[in-house]
Amino acid sequence: MPDTEVAESFPDLLRAQIRQGFTAAQQYLAAAVYFDSLRLPQLAGHSYGRSREQYAHALRMVQYLLDRDLDVRIGGLDEIHSTFESPRAAIAFLLETERARSTMIGGLVRAARADGDYLGERFIQWFLEEQVRDTAGMTTLLSVLDRAAGELFDVEEFIARELRAQRRADTRAPKMAGTAKN
Repeated sequence: MPDTEVAESFPDLLRAQIRQGFTAAQQYLAAAVYFDSLRLPQLAGHSYGRSREQYAHALRMVQYLLDRDLDVRIGGLDEIHSTFESPRAAIAFLLETERARSTMIGGLVRAARADGDYLGERFIQWFLEEQVRDTAGMTTLLSVLDRAAGELFDVEEFIARELRAQRRADTRAPKMAGTAKN
């Protein structure tokens, strides 16, 4: 019996990932505003930074499609959660979105391989590495929050000490749309 389920192509999944990337950027922004409203500047700053990273990731994917002369579609966003029961609930929600994004990125690799799209597979490798780092970082942040047992000052101190260190520019990162051409 033939398989009636047709797998989506790598470019189609990448377009869906772009939408998800812009949604993730907006979700981190909503979380940042939530943390700011609670006067948690380190959690807010961390989330603002993650919002910018997610936006940049989506623009890298846009540039890839442009470079390959493939159709680019920028559409609406998925639902954004802007209220949370607690700072822990916000971090747990963000961790789950990172895990879901990891699954989607893995699907992109599978689709590129299935399509024989070696350029696409090579392109998406950087994002796989980023997802490991991002998911591990959110897992650590949730663990620290749980160990702090409600002492948000300790969480703020941890972020200031451990997570706010200046990251070096990743010269391996794919180019973003909207930046000067090389």
